[in-house]
Amino acid sequence: MARSVYVTGIDRGDGRQAVELGVMELLTRQVDRVGVFRPLVHAHAPGENGSDHVVELLRARYRLDLPAAELYGLTYEEAAALQAAHGQDELVSVLVDRFRALERRCQAVLVLGTDFADTNIPDELAFNARLANEFGAAVLPVVGGHGEDADVVIAEVRNAHRAYTDLGCETLAMVANRVAPAAKQPVQRKLTEKLPIPAYVIPEEPALAAPTVAQLVEATGAEVLIGDASGLARDVRGFVFGGAMLPTFLDALTEGALVVTPGDRADLVIGSLAAHAAGAPPIAGVLLTLGQHPGPNVMALAARLAPGTPVAVVPEGSWLTAAALTHLEGKLSAASPRKAETALGLFELHVDTAELTNRIEVGRSERVTPMMFEHALLERARAARRHVVLPEGTEERVLRAAEILLRRNICDLTLLGDTDAVRRKAAGLGIALPEPDTDADRAQVRIVDPATSPLRRQFAELYAKLRAHKGMTVERALDVVTDVSYFGTLMVQEGIADGMVSGAVHSTAATIRPAFEVIKTSPGASIVSSVFFMCLADRVLVYGDCAVNPDPDAQQLADIAIQSAATAAQFGVEPRVAMLSYSTGTSGSGADVDKVRKATELVRALRPDLLVEGPIQYDAAVDEHVAATKLPGSPVAGRATVLIFPDLNTGNNTYKAVQRSAGAVAVGPVLQGLRQPVNDLSRGALVQDIVNTVAITAIQSQERKELEGE
Repeated sequence: MARSVYVTGIDRGDGRQAVELGVMELLTRQVDRVGVFRPLVHAHAPGENGSDHVVELLRARYRLDLPAAELYGLTYEEAAALQAAHGQDELVSVLVDRFRALERRCQAVLVLGTDFADTNIPDELAFNARLANEFGAAVLPVVGGHGEDADVVIAEVRNAHRAYTDLGCETLAMVANRVAPAAKQPVQRKLTEKLPIPAYVIPEEPALAAPTVAQLVEATGAEVLIGDASGLARDVRGFVFGGAMLPTFLDALTEGALVVTPGDRADLVIGSLAAHAAGAPPIAGVLLTLGQHPGPNVMALAARLAPGTPVAVVPEGSWLTAAALTHLEGKLSAASPRKAETALGLFELHVDTAELTNRIEVGRSERVTPMMFEHALLERARAARRHVVLPEGTEERVLRAAEILLRRNICDLTLLGDTDAVRRKAAGLGIALPEPDTDADRAQVRIVDPATSPLRRQFAELYAKLRAHKGMTVERALDVVTDVSYFGTLMVQEGIADGMVSGAVHSTAATIRPAFEVIKTSPGASIVSSVFFMCLADRVLVYGDCAVNPDPDAQQLADIAIQSAATAAQFGVEPRVAMLSYSTGTSGSGADVDKVRKATELVRALRPDLLVEGPIQYDAAVDEHVAATKLPGSPVAGRATVLIFPDLNTGNNTYKAVQRSAGAVAVGPVLQGLRQPVNDLSRGALVQDIVNTVAITAIQSQERKELEGE
């Protein structure tokens, strides 16, 4: 039977959606078939079955392949009619039947309790408690602390714990959410003293309460004149109502503000968008009032100044528009992925996720799905935060990845590039790069321009010394180190950063040449090589080398195999090494097969503890039925996890064929054999690929420092 968690509350406005998202993240790290169930949902219109923005967010984000209808019980209207006609027992019976139908298909289920908003349910807390008990679900109550002082929050959390316990619920922990930051520590201390179960205190996060531009457009019925999906997803952190002359108006602009101005004030429209394009400051968008559309010349200029930045128009004047905007709060939905990243970062920062996972007691699945592997990477990277330098600071994908890494508190970052250019690019994408924060718990970012950095002279002297045998001088080195790849590599060499990730727009050679010259190979490694983690539907395989060495000899191939096995073990994949060739065992001969046979013998001699087989064909390595015929009794055949290709041509084509035809997620290339972690990206890398590679780089740094005893 699935293990279920019932997230509930005691009143509306508790911001529970962030906790629901966080619990879903924990469940999907452990098992691959997770369901979500909303017992009661509001219908959007008479006759509709209804849907829920949090359920739809979870379906999209975690790729739930369950029919939408199975994720809901009844609408509130249906429930009220059923209860009035047949009583609450019949209502509960119907909901239990629908829940059980979903539960049978899942290894774990997240249940989203009623929302305490226009529900007309008598004693709603008791109703949630009864459903949780009937479902066999453990309860995680969330108490809202918005606008309350510490003593009130403490009392409400204790009362909620007592209420759910007295109603027979198994309570996992208590969560106080949206607590004033200044009250967090005293509330945490008192609850830890007074409660017999864990209590987690999550402070108020303004970015979660801020509505998005899309939400404001929907609430006001605005017509969007300019703007893409990314721009509409921006958070609105304030309002600036335009009426003053341009110089005064510009002084009033604040970061993340929505400019509200009559449509005939072309000066304010162009002025605010020009300020945004310059990054001083980046705004959320522009809302024009009185139904007035600027002329085509103004709109054309606006689109060129800040492409993607929303410009919308409403028929009402500023007063009615302001009234409609004032009380809107943000909400998590599939259309607001940035809010989801912020919510997860907040949850993971303030909740002991390891402790809560243990209390949920979901047995880890033997299958490792791509999502589970990616989640594990981020979890491990976050556990001991490292500092990674990203040389391609003006590249859109890198900036979007940086935003996710910062919101999730995965690692500290340095972006390289002209400071103004980086900030302008970020502003144009609607990405707010925070200034250095005094809160040491939050991931930090800084922007460094190699050309103007005080480190330039120091790095030039170091590089000239390292390359003196090649005739390098300090004067020449001053130019070399302004190259972002060299500057980032030298940051790693000098311990200013723990690792580097590049290659989204630079070639592999441009990324790893500086590492060869400056960082060099680790002790015991004769070669730098690479692996891809190939995340298939039910397992993770390690492919090496698919990116660096064109035609390794037997000694190099053995080194690649040993390095790849170590990398596999480092990331939780038990190494069983297959040395691939076009023949299996003694069935073939020739120079290529002999090379693989000799490499296999070298691996066995150097690492007798490793399980290794070769030469072996791919099908015999991964398919138990083929292995039983070709190599019966082999501890590797049919069960290989680390597959070593004889040359780059074979490896690169195979990984791409598997990636495209089998729908595998390829994470990498991950470089191995360097003294410090530097990793290359495919120039076709997606944002999530960059996030994963940065996480891998951070984990490599953690492992290295553990080995060195730092």
